Amino acid sequence: MPKEVRTNQWFADKIDTTDEWIFKRTGIKERLIAAPDENTSDLGVKASRVAIERACIDVSEIDLVICATLSPDFSAMPATACLIADKLGIKNVMAFDISAACTGFVYAVSVAKAFVESGMKKNVLIVGAEKASNVMDYTDRSICMLFGDGAGAAIISTTDDKEKSIVDVQCSADGALSDILYIPGVGSADE
Repeated sequence: MPKEVRTNQWFADKIDTTDEWIFKRTGIKERLIAAPDENTSDLGVKASRVAIERACIDVSEIDLVICATLSPDFSAMPATACLIADKLGIKNVMAFDISAACTGFVYAVSVAKAFVESGMKKNVLIVGAEKASNVMDYTDRSICMLFGDGAGAAIISTTDDKEKSIVDVQCSADGALSDILYIPGVGSADE
């Protein structure tokens, strides 16, 4: 977890809001903020190390890395998952990013489950990591207090124990409301 704690009072000192207003509408009291020299992949590596240790496996047993993020280290390539794999010493495995906003980690679980159940992979590292603080407009009262920085990770592995298996994952999307919530960037639809 990042070290800096940014409380609601920090926002109240910068924009027209109060701790009470933010908490009542969001339930958030504080959020963590990464250091300026700390990238999304750095946050992902820290979370990955914890997940690998808890799974009691060696890093060499990981055969796929998936990172769910909207704030990759680079806008296009290399994928943040590739950077995480490299920093962990994971070589010659598939590694790719998923960009699905708040549901990204759930999508990563679904994809990992499919790879494991198909027999193509045995130990999949999934990482959800965000560093929104470096792109956040801290004058935009409608959104700036909602996001912090951080990462979480898990290992999805093969098992014969049905009690330990993932039964099902339900995901869906609705692109009909894309004009309400989007991030402008370098896409072909951006002006």
